Amino acid sequence: MQFKLHSNYKPAGSQPKAIEQLVSGIKQGLPQQTLLGVTGSGKTFTMANVIAKLQRPTLVLSHNKTLAAQLYEEFLDFFPENKVCYFVSYFDYYQPESYLPASDTYIEKDSQVNEKIERLRLEAGISLLTRRDVIIVSSVSCIYGFGSPAEFQAQSLEVKAGEELPLRQLLLKLVALQYERNDAELKPGRFRVRGDTVDIVQGGGTTVIRLEYFGDQIEHVYELHPITLRKEKELRSVWLYPARAYVTNDEHKKLALKSIRQELEERLPQLTDPVFKYRLRQRTNYDLEMIEQLGYCKGIENYSRHFDRRAPGSPPYTLLHFMPPDWLLFIDESHASLPQLRGMYEGDHSRKRNLIDYGFRLPSAYDNRPLKFDEFTDFLKPFNKTGSNVVYVSATPAQEEIRSSAQIVEQIIRPTGLVDPPIAVRPASPELQRGEPSAGQIEDLMAEINKT
Repeated sequence: MQFKLHSNYKPAGSQPKAIEQLVSGIKQGLPQQTLLGVTGSGKTFTMANVIAKLQRPTLVLSHNKTLAAQLYEEFLDFFPENKVCYFVSYFDYYQPESYLPASDTYIEKDSQVNEKIERLRLEAGISLLTRRDVIIVSSVSCIYGFGSPAEFQAQSLEVKAGEELPLRQLLLKLVALQYERNDAELKPGRFRVRGDTVDIVQGGGTTVIRLEYFGDQIEHVYELHPITLRKEKELRSVWLYPARAYVTNDEHKKLALKSIRQELEERLPQLTDPVFKYRLRQRTNYDLEMIEQLGYCKGIENYSRHFDRRAPGSPPYTLLHFMPPDWLLFIDESHASLPQLRGMYEGDHSRKRNLIDYGFRLPSAYDNRPLKFDEFTDFLKPFNKTGSNVVYVSATPAQEEIRSSAQIVEQIIRPTGLVDPPIAVRPASPELQRGEPSAGQIEDLMAEINKT
């Protein structure tokens, strides 16, 4: 399906020329451009028009969740027939694990997950794997770990009407995909069984899939309305995707546990303090036992390198790995977003250094991290031939954007035609200007108030 832009307005002011220049630049292969637009000039509408003309999957990166939410709502209005996704941190509250050597204080990780945002994140990943008319509005979360797209697809399950698949075998596969059975309440990532009927809600959506059995055969596959559970259409087949972004099979889990034990044996001789050795051995063995028995442990993300089968120091899998080769990137408020992207890795590495040096974590915890800035740019042109074309969007672009951009596109005239009001700067206190007394800020303010 193609992008279809809905709007009651047509481009005006500087917008038509800006849209034409940006589209032309991307088609010519310009790797990086800057959209320099004054506040109120409709830069979001310009971005929407560029997306509609180029028909490319797009990531819009914002430097905070509030602005990302605003952009998400605007793009939903512009593209109601297409897939607009929201990808930000799913924590309502997050206290990272840390250790303060000066006071010998260990702070345990504490967090509260927002289930709705977790579902929206998973929906973004699934959408990128299944369709092209996708716009992702994201915060800096897009450079943090999100699981391997290849592993995610490999673990997915296709169910067909008329297929022989015993009910018990289906339920075991759903549990392996991290779905939870709950016969009372259907929510994303859950399923229920009633007689010969299985209802499933995918982790990244709200649509209910119903499988009706006759013996060991799936007789019918239906899509149900999420509230009324009325049958909306019958399907020949349906793909069931994992209920979580991180998923692995038993074989890979065994290999990961073996790799963690091996790293532990290599790390212990490197620690000189017996307290640190004891702490690391006890903690790691406890985590390993939890993973073996329950499939997870607190802080399992610190072992992600082993589960992803990555080499030490290699970058994690992120949302950017889900993007197709011809994707488009808009970095909104780039003067603030680029410094934030640069700083994420150093802050994470500094915090984990104490945890690793004092025996709280294995060195592989370093690899549960955001992308370094140079790793982020590896996804972009000209660093990668199949990378994304980048458009920096800002009213006040920094020197970095200006230097790296092959084209600066100005959007100065607002669609309304309104110009910025004249600015007059008053001295803080009364003083002489050109030999005549001049009112200070307070005196001038009182005079203006009295005028109105």
